[in-house]
Amino acid sequence: MATPSLTPDKSNRAVVAFADGRRMRGYIFDFSAIKDSFRLSPEEDPLQKKGAEVKMKDLKAVFFVRDFNGNRGYQESQAVEGQRHERRLEVIFRDGEKLVGTSEAYNPQKLGFFLFPADGKSNNSRIFIVNKNVQKVKFL
Repeated sequence: MATPSLTPDKSNRAVVAFADGRRMRGYIFDFSAIKDSFRLSPEEDPLQKKGAEVKMKDLKAVFFVRDFNGNRGYQESQAVEGQRHERRLEVIFRDGEKLVGTSEAYNPQKLGFFLFPADGKSNNSRIFIVNKNVQKVKFL
């Protein structure tokens, strides 16, 4: 039986934000919220076999994006839209950045958690937030 091929698509397109302020973008094929590392393949060569190893301990967050270019002029809404069953959160990072969205599995004792942006038109489809770089989480 043949091994399924890895093909780049929007579900594994990501911008990786390091705690020191650096950002890298590329494709992730082996991400897990319970593993301490993953591989990031470059944007230009997503099917590269090896990719760069990224350690979770060095990260602020992983932004899974719809488009690498985004829209810098777009102002995201901070209002959580619709009737959602997830918990509504405001996350403030140690560097002052603030995100608002929903999460089904926030637990400060875990490595991190997924946040789904409040604004459905956000370039981010989901964000994995590393807890150690969070200053405060407020339930809305």
